[in-house]
Amino acid sequence: MPFFLKDFTIFNRKISFASIFWFSLAIIAAAIQLKRGVTGYNNYLIFKGVFWHTTQQTNLFVGYATEYFDSNHYGPFFSIIIAPFAIIENNIGCFLWCMANAAFLFYAVRRLPVSFTKQNIVLLIGALEMMTAIHNTQFNPMLTAWIMLAYILVKEEKDFWATLFIAAGFLTKLYGIVGLAFFLFSNNKGTFLWSFIMWMVILICLPMVISSPQFIVQCYLDWYSSLVEKNGINSESVMQGMTVMRLVKKTFNLQQLPDIVFLIVAAVMYILPLLRFKLLKSTYFQLQYLAFLLIGLVIYSSSAESATFVIAMMGV
Repeated sequence: MPFFLKDFTIFNRKISFASIFWFSLAIIAAAIQLKRGVTGYNNYLIFKGVFWHTTQQTNLFVGYATEYFDSNHYGPFFSIIIAPFAIIENNIGCFLWCMANAAFLFYAVRRLPVSFTKQNIVLLIGALEMMTAIHNTQFNPMLTAWIMLAYILVKEEKDFWATLFIAAGFLTKLYGIVGLAFFLFSNNKGTFLWSFIMWMVILICLPMVISSPQFIVQCYLDWYSSLVEKNGINSESVMQGMTVMRLVKKTFNLQQLPDIVFLIVAAVMYILPLLRFKLLKSTYFQLQYLAFLLIGLVIYSSSAESATFVIAMMGV
């Protein structure tokens, strides 16, 4: 039986204040954005457009001024994720999308290998940033949940399902690729490798069902160009450049120092703990490393902004 059916009783356990607080904030945030009208859920309209433009085989990464402002930067696989929400009326679809993000992250926290009380503490600490992400009708809570679930399922020796979340996260927003680090925690490394490759092939091809192979291949090429362009814009953005790189450059007047220097240092920092081979099977060490990954994803990303802080705050 798939893990998500076997363990669905998580939502039926003893209700805590943290649970009520968590979903209350999500509902309030979603309601406020819906009340603002189209400007309140512009991001959702961009996401919805990924599905419809995939089916219509029109470029996923250009602007559509008559539909929304700004442009999409998620991969073509995202068209499958957003499809159930995109095919229904905007207000209902957007509300369900917001609740799905909150529920996914709640579910992941409830699966953490820590006590119920500690899970509640995590929910309370992360609730406000979850609410911020919902205010932006963003995907980041769900992405955070996928990364956490990838670790949790490896820990539970369910590598087949763990790699599904890693592949899905990578093909949607790249960030999910950090889940490959959990390979070192796995007791079934062979299963981890073949299942990751299998899921990558399946998920890359899946959007072709609602589009065409030629269009989806072109989408992946266009996606790369889109991300390169966005990275250049973000590095100079006040709202999206909230990173270690920008902090150091502005503080010490080192604007000419390339970001790759910081990324190399970060890579070394993330590799060094994994050389402590005797600790790789320790749950305490693994949870520390999971937290380390979630924080680093934001502070070393060129797309660090308020709506992404939920990722780092869950690490905190």
